[in-house]
Amino acid sequence: MAPSQRDTDNATSNEKEAHQKTTPHLLRRRSPNTRHHVRDTSVGSMDRIFDTRTESETPRALPSRRPMTTDEEHYADNSFGITELRDGFFDAIFLPPEEVDPQALIKEAELTLPYAFRKKNPLSVRNFLPNQWHEIRGVVRRVTTTRAGIRLLKSFLAFFIAYILCLISPVRDTLGRYSYITVISTILNHPSRTLGAQVDGTILTIVGTATGLGWGAFGLWVSTATATARISYGGVLAIFLFLYIFAIACIRSYYIRTYQAVICAGIAISYTCLAEVSGNRVSWSKLLDYGIPWVLGQAICLVVCITVVPDAGARPLAVALHQAFTVMLEGLELTRGGSMRTRRRLAQTFISMSQAYRDLVIDFSITLFDPKDVLALRNHIQGVIRALLSLHSETKILDRFKETPWNTVDQVQSTSDEFVVDMGEKSSVPESDHERRLANFVASNLAEPTERLLASMKFSLQSCDAVLMEMCGHRQYLGPPKNVSNDVLGWLVKLRRHIIAFGNYQDGVLESKSLSSKYAESPDVVRLFAYCRLVHQAATAIEALLVKVNEMQQRKPEYPNFHLPSYPFWKAIHRSNAQVRHDRGGVTAGSYFKSFSDIAVIIQKITSQEYQPLPRDEESTNKDHDSSYATMMADELEDEGSVKKNRLRHEIWSFLHRLQGFETRFGLKTAMITSLLSIPAWLYKGHVWWDSYEVWWGVVMAWLIMGPRTGGNIQDLFTRAFCAVLGSLWAGLSYAAGKGNPYVIAVFAVIFMLPMIYRYTQSTHPRSGLVGCISFTVISLAEVTAEGKPSPAMVAATHGVAMVIGVVASIIVNWVLWPFVARHDLRKAVATMMFYCSIVYRSIVSRYVYYEEGNEPTKEDIRATEILEGRLREGPTNHNQGLTRHEIRLRAAFDPVPYSALIDACERFFENIVTARQASLFYHPHFIRDNTEFAADLLGHRRDAIATIMTNLYVLSGALRADRKVPKYLPSAAATRKQLLDKMRVLEAKLAASGRVSADEKSEGRKWAHIYSYSYNESLTGCVEQLEELEKFTKAIVGEQGFDFGFTDDDWPNG
Repeated sequence: MAPSQRDTDNATSNEKEAHQKTTPHLLRRRSPNTRHHVRDTSVGSMDRIFDTRTESETPRALPSRRPMTTDEEHYADNSFGITELRDGFFDAIFLPPEEVDPQALIKEAELTLPYAFRKKNPLSVRNFLPNQWHEIRGVVRRVTTTRAGIRLLKSFLAFFIAYILCLISPVRDTLGRYSYITVISTILNHPSRTLGAQVDGTILTIVGTATGLGWGAFGLWVSTATATARISYGGVLAIFLFLYIFAIACIRSYYIRTYQAVICAGIAISYTCLAEVSGNRVSWSKLLDYGIPWVLGQAICLVVCITVVPDAGARPLAVALHQAFTVMLEGLELTRGGSMRTRRRLAQTFISMSQAYRDLVIDFSITLFDPKDVLALRNHIQGVIRALLSLHSETKILDRFKETPWNTVDQVQSTSDEFVVDMGEKSSVPESDHERRLANFVASNLAEPTERLLASMKFSLQSCDAVLMEMCGHRQYLGPPKNVSNDVLGWLVKLRRHIIAFGNYQDGVLESKSLSSKYAESPDVVRLFAYCRLVHQAATAIEALLVKVNEMQQRKPEYPNFHLPSYPFWKAIHRSNAQVRHDRGGVTAGSYFKSFSDIAVIIQKITSQEYQPLPRDEESTNKDHDSSYATMMADELEDEGSVKKNRLRHEIWSFLHRLQGFETRFGLKTAMITSLLSIPAWLYKGHVWWDSYEVWWGVVMAWLIMGPRTGGNIQDLFTRAFCAVLGSLWAGLSYAAGKGNPYVIAVFAVIFMLPMIYRYTQSTHPRSGLVGCISFTVISLAEVTAEGKPSPAMVAATHGVAMVIGVVASIIVNWVLWPFVARHDLRKAVATMMFYCSIVYRSIVSRYVYYEEGNEPTKEDIRATEILEGRLREGPTNHNQGLTRHEIRLRAAFDPVPYSALIDACERFFENIVTARQASLFYHPHFIRDNTEFAADLLGHRRDAIATIMTNLYVLSGALRADRKVPKYLPSAAATRKQLLDKMRVLEAKLAASGRVSADEKSEGRKWAHIYSYSYNESLTGCVEQLEELEKFTKAIVGEQGFDFGFTDDDWPNG
């Protein structure tokens, strides 16, 4: 690197201006005899982007020239007459790209696949039947041995009560022709949920039904108000139906909480505007024929939910807590090697705890837990998980020196010797006997106290699990076993003793005369101490968890208390309880889009902060220099006051811009398909057979199947259509078998509806289960009402065909018109996650490392960062769930292997960022903050290291999002990282030689500075390593851009 300031003689301003006019490019060829002039600060072209001065500021003067170093002279002598005019731009180093073996890359990527994608194609003829038999056995086992049986019993009981009522003639005659609406009501809001969720669903479904009936009644009144309206009543009803379906479809896709109300409103408006409509008169009694059965069905569900094994929210919370402690106990095994599966389970548990707390407070609950305590408990559990994730799987080092001979030799990438990176490597060149003895000394002294501490951590977690399960009242059903102690206070005392003893052992080893003062030069010794510090931090997190659990145990109330919903309203409308998330389908897609939206808001606040670089004038080197320019520090994430002036215009713009979004398009295509299928209802010659065979259920089926976040899935097409056909056939058989005998029909209902209700309420394919339930219920009870006229076969055939048409039409429209393509969204979401990682990387390095003296991160800063990290963790996890092999793709089958590897690399990059932040809280390189001269010397290297990573992530994310090839040559993050580390070593040595560090600081530095420095630098070096993985797999997905345009050296202009 040879910045222009180093090769420039003193030149006049006229010469500078003349030279700038003839130098339009950043790189120019110059002869050895020509002068190289400094470019003045400009406000044109790219400088507008990177210049941070305001218009009122004066240009900064250029620093004084200094003689070149030996390295700089060597670079200048070998630069072949080419120099760079960069004026503050970072200096990118380009190295030859690493040769990649495609086969080895594929094998490496296959190891990252989720378990479901390692199995063979489930739709193949060879695997289909065995898989179905295996699933049936699993369902039977779950129903007969777990809580799934009770949930199925409650759901089926509500359905069967309503179904029996509709088979009784007096009740059926009282409820009217559409008495089966009672059964449909019990299916849609089945009682297999908590009391709070059931009451919430009851209110939402009744309100949604009332609004649908009300809007439909208004449309009927308008269509018959005048003679002119009667003539075109069909057009009036079509407009009312289209507008209402469009509005509620938009609401359904944006406000997830309204799902139950919107679904019921769509069915109600379809019934009101399509069933028994005429331009001559309106039968207002049909509103009661629908409304009364609906309310009756909701009453049945509510009674069943309250009386049959009621659950007021304690059990789902107990299940989530017990699973969390089970996974944390598995996470302790990461200290002994661990696995990718365990790490992914820890990451998923981190998210599940947030979801469990949200499910508790989004509805009312009756539990022994105060929601505030659950919130604190969630935070402590997530703190433990965060600490466990920091334990690397390759840290099985306490036993390595005692069991494994030291004969490994490092294999360094074959690159230029000048840029070999040796930081963070797990093994180095063969050690000397002295270094080996040091490692054995540390391992032998710390192995036993570490094992005792880990054992104490394990028993402490088990005692917490036991206490919480006892408070929930579910220990006998969930665990842990009775031999696990619930003495939290006793284990808290023991854990604290082990933590203190562990710290004393570490201090004793560090202060021992057997430990050479040059132990920091042995990476393995430092790695041993760094590993022990990670274990110590995890133990401290578990200690805080025990304190909270002990506090909850001491304040345990005698009886469960009633707690009202406490989740903020504007957040609650974007969330739903667990059962609704399942029933609506697309559990992943429905939640992570909102999470990404929240992340985008926070990221936008971070990216909008002002960057103040270090002044480069001569006065900046004196001691009175304002230290606020010494670091890249972001301001607090607060909205500026000037934004409020334009808030109204911004809100209007946001609303209009939102109308162009996915929600509006979904509303349009949903309204279009329902309106087109409804046309026969308003034709003079069509409404007779339409009403006789209740064909409007085809429109209802299309409304139910249309999903805002579902794409073209060939498996869903056949499965849902098959369930509709199967339900109609079984309904026809049930009536024909007993010639209308209600007892025979009830038996057929039990046989068919038990597995179908399970499929709807508990399986991973709820939509097809819903189709089967509705088709059988409507057709079988319609046959009972018709009493053989028309024939049962005709009723089953017409109803069944109508429902199949509705199912197929909705899925095809979702494929063709503005489709939601999961693989495209996966690619864009991963690209967005990579970009977010670059912003978080920059923010953490600037806020937690290169901050100014006296401006250390506060507790509020740490909490805000942890909240952002928690939300970002949802990204990779949900992306893994979003991988699909069932979407229709004409070119070739979707290959999830490179995407899975890319997601895994992104997860590891993010984990390295989090670990670096945690280590930076203890790593304090004083020469960066309180020494202006050193900070100025290090600024360029820091800038290059950070800018290289940000540039690469920006290029990779942009290429992945746009589905364009990645440039073959990218700036080398490893080389710039090595330059920064080398410069830091030089400055540390210079600081130590200057005598500016006191004896106490030296002693403290001898204890922990090298350890925290290693943890921090290893994490940032891990970011560099994962960046290379991101580059490999991004190129595997979108390709690599080479010299495709045929340019040669002869094509470049001479001179």
